[in-house]
Amino acid sequence: MSSLPAVWEGALLGGLLCGLLSLAVPWVVRTLPEPAPDPDRGEAEPPKPTYAALGSRPGLLPGAALSGLAAGALAGAVVGPGWTLALVVLAVPVCVALAFVDWHTRLLPSRLVLPATGLLLLVVAAEWGVTGDREDPLRALLGLLVARSLFWVLWFVHSAGMGFGDVRLAALLGLVLGHAGWAELVVGVYLPFLLFAVPGVVLALVRRDRGLLRVAYPFGPFMVLGALVGLCLGPAVLGSLTGA
Repeated sequence: MSSLPAVWEGALLGGLLCGLLSLAVPWVVRTLPEPAPDPDRGEAEPPKPTYAALGSRPGLLPGAALSGLAAGALAGAVVGPGWTLALVVLAVPVCVALAFVDWHTRLLPSRLVLPATGLLLLVVAAEWGVTGDREDPLRALLGLLVARSLFWVLWFVHSAGMGFGDVRLAALLGLVLGHAGWAELVVGVYLPFLLFAVPGVVLALVRRDRGLLRVAYPFGPFMVLGALVGLCLGPAVLGSLTGA
């Protein structure tokens, strides 16, 4: 368990660095290459906003900075200073941008996910080389493989309900969660499905409209939120479920 100074140090470092890096989110969104037109889009479906328009929204800058600060501070307080925090600091601003884009477009740009995942892999390799520690880097790689494989199977079985961008994002989140620990990985990978399903079911019951269950919603923001909860509360949640 982290000492009190380490908790505050991790929270301050994580919040400050993630908040500062998240200031770049509007610029990152604006500079993303626009996707090709979707031939399967129905005539009644409104066109997706462009990345340039999304990145220019006036509320994005403060919203991204505050989101990054809050997520970084929460995660930093739990993991403390160290290599996991380094992964968190790099991943949080990317996840803020991805969650925002996916919420408005139901797209997770590979131009952002893949380079971020590659950068995190370089950090893990650097940790292995600098410290000689194999346990955390290997668990991070296994987390990446497990999360990506699970989501790939779900995409393969029901591609209409899950985009391949979710598979790519699962790899990025699985790497960070796996580095933090097995409990964080299990809870962080499973929880998004619960966070995604329960509100939709409740809303359909309240409005008595089953058609709401067939509406396509972005899954990326729920993956990001579930990963954050798993990172912060994974051991406690899994411990309460298993009685450990």
